[in-house]
Formats: sequence, structure tokens, C-alpha cells
Amino acid sequence: MFIGTIFFNVIIPILILIMIGAVLQRKFSFNLRAISNLITYCLMPAAVFINLYETEIDVQVLLEIIGYLIVFSLLLIAVTILLGKLLKLDKGESAIFKNSISLINSGNYGIPVSQLLFQANPLGISIQIIVMVFQNILTYTYGLYNLISATKSGLEILKSLLKMPIIHAMLLGGLLNWLHVPIPGPIYAPISHLSDAFLAIALILLGAQLAQIELQTIVNRTIILSSVGRLIIGPAVSLLLIFLFGIDGVVAQSLFIASSFPTSRNSSTLALEYDICPDLAAQTVLFSTILSAITVTFVVYLSTVLFV
Repeated sequence: MFIGTIFFNVIIPILILIMIGAVLQRKFSFNLRAISNLITYCLMPAAVFINLYETEIDVQVLLEIIGYLIVFSLLLIAVTILLGKLLKLDKGESAIFKNSISLINSGNYGIPVSQLLFQANPLGISIQIIVMVFQNILTYTYGLYNLISATKSGLEILKSLLKMPIIHAMLLGGLLNWLHVPIPGPIYAPISHLSDAFLAIALILLGAQLAQIELQTIVNRTIILSSVGRLIIGPAVSLLLIFLFGIDGVVAQSLFIASSFPTSRNSSTLALEYDICPDLAAQTVLFSTILSAITVTFVVYLSTVLFV
């Protein structure tokens, strides 16, 4: 029953948008780089700005989980660096591999799951929003650095990071939120519309990317290990930290479940933007998303057993 609920309410809407993108790409052969630019320089900054500007973050909860999130991310990054060296991946593949495990789809996947699971307890949803904000920051700092460092180094990396509108959107959204600055309706409305468009266009772009991929190549060593790292190693590390930190109740449940979501679609979007193994990134997102229908359900069940 619960497996069916998760699958039909979360996975199927995502897969439908991906399939729409694949069908449209087969019929019209879109310029994927142009769509990627639209997302990276317009829709994505708007979505992040709105998320940071509107999110009401409880200070006490934030202080309780921020240490966990930092240590969790650092441990995952350490695991990916070690595994990447053992697999002897080239720079591009290594960047995709590290991002695929470290970056989590906390937005369009995580928020709906949390809304479904914590309908009677808003704290669970609030924690997922905090995780999403943290993942946004991680994606456009560490994740972006990974991709850029595959082709650039030193000062060039810093310049590229500072040029990214997503960085400016994060800083501005957070600052206006903190200062409680109201945004006039004529300015807020178009930003909100762009934010609303982000999810659908991003998933349609992912589907368009996947339409160009030979299906027989979707299962290879790197993709399988990336998915195992994201869907199994990630929750295992989370569970260890929750016990070590002495976290319990809804906070423990929320953080454990948040660690189990598939690879962030933004990792695929950025890979296409910087032309760093975009096919590998898109395949990993798809493969981990499909497998997550099973693994997320198991983690949710385990969380109800461990954290009452």
C-alpha cells in the first residue's frame, strides 16, 4: 500500500515529465544547450531565490541539525573521493560520480515525500526545507566546483563561481529574508512565475537528454556504484550520525529520510551546461530515481521502526 502511494504520487509525476521531454526531443530535436542556458541563468536562480526568500527557518531546529548536515556532507564527499580513486575515473567521470552521491534531490522529490509523510507534523516538512536550502548551497558551491575543476583550475574556477547567477540569487534571497524586506508585487510576480517554471522545464530537459542516449549503455559500473552510493551508503552514513549525535523523534526521522533521496537533477543540468559527461550525469539521475522507489520506501519504513 505504502509503496504504491510513494510510487504514484512522487515517482510517476517525475517520470511523466521526463517522458514528455524525451518524446518532444525525438520529434523536434531541441537545442539542448540553449535550454540548459535558460535554466542555469534564468529559471534556476529564480527558484533558489524564492525558496530562500520564503522559507521560514526555525533557529532552534536549524542549530540542532546544521552540524549534522555539515558532517554528513563531508563524510559523503570523503567517501566519493576514496571510491573515485579506487575506480580510477578520469576527471570528468570523477566529477559526475562525486556529485551523484553528494548531491540529493531534496526539492521536487524530497518536499512532496515529506508533505506526504508529515501531514500531521509540520516540523518534518520544515526540516526538509532546511535540508533543501543546504543542498542548494552545496550544489552551487562544491558541486559546481567539481564540474569546473574538471576543465579549469585556480583563479578561473573562482571567477566562474562568482559569475554564476545562482550564487547571487542565494545571497540576495537569504539577505532579504533575514532583513524581512518586502518585495513589490510587480517585481515578485515574474520571479515567482520563473520559479514555478523551473521544475517542469528541468525535468523536460532531462528527458530530452535521455532521448539521445542508447539504452544499452544506461547500466555500467559507474552508474551502478553511484546509485548504490546515493541510495544505500548515504542513508547508512546518516543513520550512523543520527545515533552518534543522539538525535531522535521527528528530527531523526526527517533527516534519515532526507538522506535517501536520489541524485539531484541539478547535477545533470550543470553537467550539460559545462559539457562534462552530460550523458553519464543524466543516466545516473534516471537510474537512481527509478531505484529510489524501492529504497526510499524501505528507509521510510525503517525510520518509523527506529524513531517513534
